[in-house]
Amino acid sequence: MAEIQLRNLSKRWGSFVGVKDFNLTIADREFLVLLGPSGCGKTTTMRMIAGLEDPTGGEILVDGKVVNDLEPKDRDVAMVFQSYALYPNMNVYENIRFPLRVRGTPQAEHDEKVRRASAMVELDDFLHRKPAELSGGQRQRVALARAIVRQPNVFLMDEPLSNLDAKLRVSTRAQIKNLSHELAITTIYVTHDQIEAMTLADRVVVMEKGIVQQVGSPTEIYDRPANTFVASFVGSPAMNLIQGTMAGGTFTAPATRITGLDAPDGPITLGFRAEDAEVTPEGGEIAAPIYTLELLGDATMVSLRIGGVLVSAKTDKSFRAEIGDPISIRVPREHCHLFDAGTGARLGG
Repeated sequence: MAEIQLRNLSKRWGSFVGVKDFNLTIADREFLVLLGPSGCGKTTTMRMIAGLEDPTGGEILVDGKVVNDLEPKDRDVAMVFQSYALYPNMNVYENIRFPLRVRGTPQAEHDEKVRRASAMVELDDFLHRKPAELSGGQRQRVALARAIVRQPNVFLMDEPLSNLDAKLRVSTRAQIKNLSHELAITTIYVTHDQIEAMTLADRVVVMEKGIVQQVGSPTEIYDRPANTFVASFVGSPAMNLIQGTMAGGTFTAPATRITGLDAPDGPITLGFRAEDAEVTPEGGEIAAPIYTLELLGDATMVSLRIGGVLVSAKTDKSFRAEIGDPISIRVPREHCHLFDAGTGARLGG
């Protein structure tokens, strides 16, 4: 197994900074997710760990040993790519077997290892097929089995579900979660999908423009975002963020007045989650006409337009109203998040 340490890890191309001073220890058997938008540096970080990119600065340690100068084949990592990267001329069995042949694993061990890996991802009935005869979800499972068969110290997964449709993403995500529990191998998983991050990770690293914004458990990231970027990126829908002014413990903004808050006077950004708010006919802290209604099946999402931004609240699925009807939203004080209007940093710890 493997503990991975990243010390001041950086990657630059000329004046462009891909990753800046990344410091993190990834525990043995931990499932870590690198989360962020395209271009944030998450895949570059993974490629440096794999040895596919050379760091501009810093060190990568595996079990206390610096591996910066090791070739990818010598780092004992297995990578699962977004594009599957299967050999079209080989059937499923041979695709899974290929790493064993390359690494010189004794021939007598091949069949047992291949069939064990294929059984883990439920591919036993497809071993004779070529990749072209498989669905997208089946191809991704072949890629997973090919990584499993090597029994590496580290799994690296680069957006492995992004090419699948919504239903397949759910089922394959569950399979990856189960595999990580069964195999107990250190796993680093890259995604821009915050639902994947929340459901899979032991810890999440949120990145933007090559810089780590927050590291924590999914619950910590969701309940106490470190800044407005994390608050706006994690959650479905994202946290409501309203620009306003604080004076004497009262927050005011267009169509909004919330009292009893503890924050310094001046410009401030107030945030709250849609599920923490309550839709009422009147008497709430935010009042405006309904901008849109979305029936989600288990609930109804009500959105108002406040000062040029949409503010959403989740209410019962039986809620009935029309666009344009006046409505009010009550926001409990204990569910209000306060951020510095200039830096976006969380206030009050």
